[in-house]
Amino acid sequence: MTKIMNDLQDRILSRIDYSRESDDAEILSLIDTEIIAASRQGETSLSQMAKMRRDLFHSIRRLDVLQDLIETEGITEVMINGVNRIFVEKDGEVFPVRDSFSSPEKLDDVIQQVVSDCNRIVNESSPIVDCRLQDGSRVNVVLPPVALDGPVVTIRRFPKEPVRMEDLIANESVSEDAAAFLGRLVAAGYNIFISGGTGSGKTTFLNALSEYIPKSERIITIEDNAELQIRHIPNLVRLEARNANTEGVGEIPIRELIRTSLRMRPDRIIVGEVRGAEALDMLQAMNTGHDGSMSTGHANSARDMLARLETMVLMGMELPVPAIRSQIAHGIDILVHLGRLRDRSRKLLEISEILGMDGDGIETRVICRFLEEGEEDGRIQGRWIFENGLEHTAKLAMAGILDGPWQ
Repeated sequence: MTKIMNDLQDRILSRIDYSRESDDAEILSLIDTEIIAASRQGETSLSQMAKMRRDLFHSIRRLDVLQDLIETEGITEVMINGVNRIFVEKDGEVFPVRDSFSSPEKLDDVIQQVVSDCNRIVNESSPIVDCRLQDGSRVNVVLPPVALDGPVVTIRRFPKEPVRMEDLIANESVSEDAAAFLGRLVAAGYNIFISGGTGSGKTTFLNALSEYIPKSERIITIEDNAELQIRHIPNLVRLEARNANTEGVGEIPIRELIRTSLRMRPDRIIVGEVRGAEALDMLQAMNTGHDGSMSTGHANSARDMLARLETMVLMGMELPVPAIRSQIAHGIDILVHLGRLRDRSRKLLEISEILGMDGDGIETRVICRFLEEGEEDGRIQGRWIFENGLEHTAKLAMAGILDGPWQ
C-alpha cells in the first residue's frame, strides 16, 4: 500500500500546475482521478479509497500524518521522535501510534511548513524553535545536530472552545468555593501569579480566571506564542514576541513588549509565561498601578516560585536580593499553585497570600489547599480546605465585594 500511495502522490504532483495557485477542490479532483484509475487495476474497497483520498490530500495539502492527529478530539499532546516514532497523549495516557512519515524529507517538509506559517525559521544553524499551529496549538521543534535521533516535534493541543471555570469544577480540578474566591479576587484587581510544573494546566487555568475580568477594562496580553483565548473582552490587545530573522535582526522579546504595553493605556497586563529577565518588567508593571495583572511560571511549589522569580530577575539586572524580594512582595498579591498528581489529574493545590516583607524575606500564608484523603478506583480523593482568611482586603472593599469564603 505504501508503494501505491507513493506512486499516486508522484503522479498527482506531476499534474499540478505550479505556474498558478491551485485550490483544494482542484487538488481533490486530481486525487480522485488518479485513485479511480488505480482502482481499475486492482481490487480496492470503498473504505480503502476514502482513506487513500484523505491521506493523499493531507500529504499534499496539509500536514501529512500529523493532520489526523491534530484533528482527533481528545488528543492533548503529539510527540514526534523522528520519522517512525510518534506518540500521543489522550485522557492522560501516553501511547504510540502506528502512523509514520514516508521519509525524513517529508517530515522536514512538514516542519518547515509549520514554522514558516508563523514567520519563524529552524535549520541546522538555529535548530530550536517555538511556534504555533493555526488552531493555536503550541509547537516546539528541535532538529539535529541537537536532536541525536532525528527531528523532535512536540505539539500541545488546546480545546477549540476555551476551558471555563465551570469545566474545571466539573473535572474536580478546583472546588466551587476556591473558584468563587479567586473569581472575586480577579474582579477586585488582585495581582495573581500562577505556578506549576509542566503540563499542570497553568495556561488553561489562567484562561479560566480571565472570565472574571470586567468587560469594561482594556486588557493587553503578552505571550511568546499566542495561546490565551480571552473572548469576552471587547477592548483586548494581543501581542506576541518575535524571533530574529536569518540575518539575526528583528527580534522583539517579551521584555520589550511589556515595556511597550505600559504606553498603551492598559488596565491589566497578562503575561502568558515568564521564563527569564522579563520577570523584572512584569513585576514593575504590577507595581505601577496595573491592578489585576496576571502571569504564570514553572515551579514545584509556591515557595519555589518566589525563589525562581528572584533568579529570573537577576538574569536581567544585578539588583540587591532584598530589593528584588520587595518588588515581588509588593507586586504580587496571590500565588496560585497547580499540580499534576500521580493519577494524572490536574488540580489546584494551593492558594497563598503574599503578606509583605518579613525582615529580608517574603512572608506568605496559605489560604486554601488541597487535602489528599486517599484513592478510589485509581483516582485521588480529597477536598479543598480554607485554612486562613484573606488579610489584605482593601481591594475587595474598593470593588464593593464584602462577602466571601475569606471571612
